[in-house]
Amino acid sequence: MSKNQAYADQYAEAAMEQMKRYGIPASVTLAQGILESSNGESELSRLGNNHFGIKATASWLKNGGEYLVYTDDKPNEKFCKYSSVADSYEHHSKFLANNQRYAKCFQLSPDDYKGWTKGIAKAGYASGMGYATDLQDIIELNGLQKYDQQVMSEMKAQGKSFDLRSSSVTTRDSSNKFGSPLAAPSVRNENNPRQAASEEQVQDKRPNGKYSFPLLRETYLFITSPFGMRQDPMDKSKQQMHKGIDIRCKHDAVLATENGGKVVAVNQNVNTAGGKSITVEYNREDGSKVQTTYMHLSEVNVKVGDAVSAGQKIGVTGNTGTRTTGEHLHFGVKTIAADGTSRDVDPSSYLAEIAQKGNIKQQALYNGNDLLAKYKTDVPSNTESMSPDAWMKKLLSSEDSGVGLPVGSDPILEMAMTAFSSLMILAVKIDNKEAEEQKAAISQSVSERSVDLTSLVSGMKTCSLSIGDNGRAILTADNGNVKVSRELTSAELSRLSATLNDQGLSEETKRLRVAGMVNSIVISQQASQNFEQGMQEQQGRNESMHR
Repeated sequence: MSKNQAYADQYAEAAMEQMKRYGIPASVTLAQGILESSNGESELSRLGNNHFGIKATASWLKNGGEYLVYTDDKPNEKFCKYSSVADSYEHHSKFLANNQRYAKCFQLSPDDYKGWTKGIAKAGYASGMGYATDLQDIIELNGLQKYDQQVMSEMKAQGKSFDLRSSSVTTRDSSNKFGSPLAAPSVRNENNPRQAASEEQVQDKRPNGKYSFPLLRETYLFITSPFGMRQDPMDKSKQQMHKGIDIRCKHDAVLATENGGKVVAVNQNVNTAGGKSITVEYNREDGSKVQTTYMHLSEVNVKVGDAVSAGQKIGVTGNTGTRTTGEHLHFGVKTIAADGTSRDVDPSSYLAEIAQKGNIKQQALYNGNDLLAKYKTDVPSNTESMSPDAWMKKLLSSEDSGVGLPVGSDPILEMAMTAFSSLMILAVKIDNKEAEEQKAAISQSVSERSVDLTSLVSGMKTCSLSIGDNGRAILTADNGNVKVSRELTSAELSRLSATLNDQGLSEETKRLRVAGMVNSIVISQQASQNFEQGMQEQQGRNESMHR
């Protein structure tokens, strides 16, 4: 049994009771509890029964509510402390019910978990754009919908129904100790890593705070290139030793990984291979040393000789240097023995070490596989490989992908993203790739924001669908006679989405229909170009006759 399932089994009754009283889906409450409390293993949940990361407001303190001090977005913040987990669940329900921002959620059916997760995320419970998707993944992977259906069945059998509110939010059971006398509590913002990392000192959210990953993430680092031999990105004809790992990022704060660090090197020259870079050194008890290096930075916030501690912001990621093809963090690790001999080591081994020492739960995923797993000791490893579909879903839902966009209420953006993801998985399957090859192709497509459709459309020299900076779908095709590059219309996206999401169609039929759509666009463009060319030739002949 997984930790998610164990948590759900333990607290399902509490969540269902909250659903009966407030109309909040039990599945959503459980998923939030799982995510916010790390399955009940976070410091806040262990020491204060706080399973939803709720901060202690002035009203809470005024009414004599207990609290514990915890460093989150800021040092020494006050968080609600409950006498029981049940009280935490009750307060969470009151938080949603008493806050006008969540009023629209209470207009939804209590078994509409997708609507609720989207509504909660949109209302600002968490700033991370993938929050709703994360909750839905937890619900669906663990079958938490069954608890919603159980409550709905019980209510129906008892002849009862939920009171769906149409406008104002009213407080139910105002006599409860978490009722109307309390103002709506605020929620700690753990789900916006970039916002949290904007603090000069970003303490890692772990029990001891002595260790941190080089970038602040909630679930995983997206590795675009691991340690070891690889094709030289600057010269595809050559093989090159890659002495670090490349981590996808977007103007992120880079963090010192341990306490007691010392900055031993700083490079501000953008015309060097690694661009702006920082090297931090950590001493070991046996006289050896470990050096961590951060390359391609846009900003350097420390100088040689500075002492640094775990989680401290030392710079900002960027795309500087002569050997980079896009923004990323090159993170390298070197060990120096007591006798002075040094060697470059796989940073994954170092991250696995500090993850265990600091109880850091994040992974370092390369094509859906955790690079840290093989280096962790005395820890049962999950050998079950992630499927290509699961990897695509996880990757697209993460802001680390560089593709995930806040589609909100824009149906065009939503259709564009649906088309992009559906075409991507269809393309890799049509190519008859093995699972690992499929995951690699998905990683590349997501990283480049472009799906190669050439294999789907016979007769095309090149064909691809890209997600532009505005989030719109751009089709690029070349059949040897005409080149097309334009944004797909809403009608084209609608037809494409309908085809791709038709469960009654085989993959081959989908391929044929996609090919037909692309060919019709190219033919239409060719006809337009031929018409314009004909008009120009006719105009030229008319001008010659006049002369």
